[in-house]
Amino acid sequence: MNFQFVLSCLYFFLPAYFTNMTPPLAKKLGILDCLGKPVDFGKRLREKCIFGPHKTWRGIVAGLTVGLLIVYLQSWLYQFPSVQNICFFNYHEINLLFFGFLLCGGALFGDLISAFFKRRLGLKPGTKFVPFDQINYVIGSAIFLTLFLKIDILVWPTLLALTFFLHIIINRLGYNLNLHRAKW
Repeated sequence: MNFQFVLSCLYFFLPAYFTNMTPPLAKKLGILDCLGKPVDFGKRLREKCIFGPHKTWRGIVAGLTVGLLIVYLQSWLYQFPSVQNICFFNYHEINLLFFGFLLCGGALFGDLISAFFKRRLGLKPGTKFVPFDQINYVIGSAIFLTLFLKIDILVWPTLLALTFFLHIIINRLGYNLNLHRAKW
């Protein structure tokens, strides 16, 4: 594995990273407050929240929107040879909306599934759930994208490893900037 492969992995997954970072930022900035309603509509399963009140439609809409914007930015950047050199595929030959929805929707799905299991285990939002807090959105994106996009098999394990550490670093930064309640 070389530096260019790692850079290509990070570039490929950039929309999902932005998707994952957007919900807490949208809440902090008061964006789309009218969508600050729980995705699970406050319903309960066996007397426990399904996802919890912090998983909102604002996060879904804001995350998808920002992630899709990054996909379209990547498509525009694809005109430059230096960007083409780090891409796993030609952005001008795929359905960007479908790709972006799968990548970013998968990231959000992974986060929701992790929250679902945390609630089943009786864990409150912000409670450590290592390693799933750090990699849930990689798993979700992999599930959604695997049938659509054929890429090197090493991409997903590489992203799992990179994302685990990047997530901790970025969340620590978000915590220090009062954007997150949890350090991890």
